[in-house]
Amino acid sequence: MGFNSLHRQVGLITLSRNAAALCMILALLTFCMGVSAAADIGKRSPLLKSRMEQLRANDRLDIQGVVITGKFVPEFYRQRAYELAWESKAGNALDLLVQIRASEQEGLVPADYYAAEIEQMLAAASKTDLSDSQRVDLDIMLTAAVVRYAYHLRFGKVNPDTMVAGRNMQRSFNSQDPLVEIQELIDSTAFNAELDARISQLPLYHRLRDALVDYRALRESGGWPTVPAGPTLKPDMQDERVVAVRQRLVVTGDLAADTPAVEPLLYDRALQDGVEHFQLRHGLDVDGLIGKGTLAAMNVTVDARIDQIRVNMDRARWVSQELPKTFVMVDIAGFRASLLIDGEVAWDEPVVVGKPYRETPVFREEMTYLEMNPTWTVPPTILAKDILPKLKKDPAYLEQQKMQVLTMEGKVVDSATIDWASTSARGFPYMIRQTPGPHNALGRIKFIFPNPHMVYLHDTPSKALFDRSSRAFSSGCIRVKNPYRLAELLLQDDDNWNREKIDLAIDSLKQQRINLPESVPVLLLYWTVDVGQDGEVYFRDDIYQRDKKVLVRLDGKYHFDAPTDSPDWLKN
Repeated sequence: MGFNSLHRQVGLITLSRNAAALCMILALLTFCMGVSAAADIGKRSPLLKSRMEQLRANDRLDIQGVVITGKFVPEFYRQRAYELAWESKAGNALDLLVQIRASEQEGLVPADYYAAEIEQMLAAASKTDLSDSQRVDLDIMLTAAVVRYAYHLRFGKVNPDTMVAGRNMQRSFNSQDPLVEIQELIDSTAFNAELDARISQLPLYHRLRDALVDYRALRESGGWPTVPAGPTLKPDMQDERVVAVRQRLVVTGDLAADTPAVEPLLYDRALQDGVEHFQLRHGLDVDGLIGKGTLAAMNVTVDARIDQIRVNMDRARWVSQELPKTFVMVDIAGFRASLLIDGEVAWDEPVVVGKPYRETPVFREEMTYLEMNPTWTVPPTILAKDILPKLKKDPAYLEQQKMQVLTMEGKVVDSATIDWASTSARGFPYMIRQTPGPHNALGRIKFIFPNPHMVYLHDTPSKALFDRSSRAFSSGCIRVKNPYRLAELLLQDDDNWNREKIDLAIDSLKQQRINLPESVPVLLLYWTVDVGQDGEVYFRDDIYQRDKKVLVRLDGKYHFDAPTDSPDWLKN
């Protein structure tokens, strides 16, 4: 985008100033806690036990206006025999405070981690000895904060299983006892590094984090102007709105600030280049026309873009544990699919995905085989909503589409013997199947990763759709622009196959199943923001209207959902 990298230092400079002030607190805090509590370190606290029994009985504990909930904290202290956890860890307590104050850099909300309350209590500890009750409250609050923040960094704040029906990607502690993990974190001599290790290692996550800093810097500097509504702006037109368009594009780096204007109100060639760059970044038709779609994208507020980035950062946390070195990824909202081999992109092509009312689902499965010259058996939903209505209007539709009617045992039935006008999808006793060939709805090849959604990648005869900027046209499956190259790469470790043999097999029109040498993970994901390696930020339409639901949860009250492999005490 060309933003000055110094923008990214704004939050860090502010944080370092606050950290310097807090270091003064640390010097006093270490002394005060040490004097008042040294004799009690390693001893059981009856008051702490009482607090935890109250939390366990009521499923909530009020501490100076803060409500602590959940089963993790009381179980943590029970296994510690109710010893305070932070008494000799003042440095780590301060590091935690600095981290949670900076949690906005991760797209999170410091208030979720009691930042203000902990800072107030630490500041009080720097001025006077804390009472036993205050020491216990501070210890509990620090533990609750580190548990919650570490969990959010690792898994995301929002539970994806409540957002996406059918999602099967597991959130896992990877067999490590979460209580031991938190205890080791609190005791660590490298606290910041240990906490940072829970941040997603997905490259996209780190690029989104940089983009978040950039867009917050834009907000601090005033954002961008609104472009007034009006007729479509076309190149070479004179219009007063050209001034606002030019200013708008300069703010986000789509147009260089020093780009000369031939005339102030003229939509000239240089401005057209900037508009087309903007359209490319926003998944619009790159035509230089400033119509309703482009105008709407220009007038999305900087706050909305910041929230969009934050939503996708949480999505990145959902999948940070899921990515192997070699896999196929479908970016549903971005209309693209990629094959990564050993972490490097080997194939990347545009795809067509499901319509808004027939959404492509988010899930993970293993691709095990591909099929050349596939037949296509019409799924029940498409039969009811598409095929039967067309047959009622024109019984010749089957012949035109080279489709056959078969019994459930596979015997061909003469379609002329069926009264299509009175036929209903309910109880329909036949299958309708399209023969192999270039006319087939699945094209010449399909890639199978068995799943309950009956979704797969496949070729298509409708190549013109790939020229569209928005490509949500399918019934849920993923249509691929260049499937032959994908097949070649997937079979490159099989000596029986190369590109020439693939072409010959397809030309034969013979239906053929080919098992992959090794299964390949396929991840179907939903991103409405992408960031290139060069820092270019790409925004996409939320075609399935999912962002708002995630944002409400991201900014709302925290609710803990136990990972799949959680111990029974955490699940129940």
